[in-house]
Amino acid sequence: MKFFLDTADLKEIEKAAATGLLDGVTTNPSLVAKTGMKFEQLIVRICELVDGPISAEVISTNAPGMIDEGRKLAAIHKNVVIKLPLTQEGLKACKTLSFEGKRTNVTLCFTPLQALMAAKAGATYISPFVGRLDDIGQDGMDLIQDIRTIYKNYGYKTEILVASVRHLEHLLTAAKMGADVATIPYKVFEQTLAHPLTESGLARFLKDWETSQKA
Repeated sequence: MKFFLDTADLKEIEKAAATGLLDGVTTNPSLVAKTGMKFEQLIVRICELVDGPISAEVISTNAPGMIDEGRKLAAIHKNVVIKLPLTQEGLKACKTLSFEGKRTNVTLCFTPLQALMAAKAGATYISPFVGRLDDIGQDGMDLIQDIRTIYKNYGYKTEILVASVRHLEHLLTAAKMGADVATIPYKVFEQTLAHPLTESGLARFLKDWETSQKA
């Protein structure tokens, strides 16, 4: 399972990348806006920090605009993945850009049939938003299982990129279901590496070692 960081914060990206465990980054207009940086400048900097897929999202709402933006984004760096909304216009753009050999990430997926249509359009990644489904009383992880079943049935190569991850249980369930990627906030990334028994156990080992060497 690949781990992407869902952020545009360069400090978070740098810290996660330093572990050697980070596979990529996803951004969106809201995350970029928080940085105060110019979009292209930010994407270049992220690509310098992480040698993996970096999702950069278009802001046009029609297919011709998305295609034009997507081509420009792809030209920034070889690691850029064009992020497109799961709309009719977005899938038109996905079909064209995928045909041109450009990688795409179709985002804001909330139903299995949306995911099926994205795969038919040639999406490299599909981004189902599990946390937002939880927010309205649905079990977001059911969506991941349904998409996995459909893609397996028909041999689609589109990778399932679990998004809107809120906590470790989302991440664990996604891994059990065989999701290809999870994009997670930095705090969840840190939580995957921590457990109080690990910390207390290490402290005990070091204390016992120090005591034994004084004997």
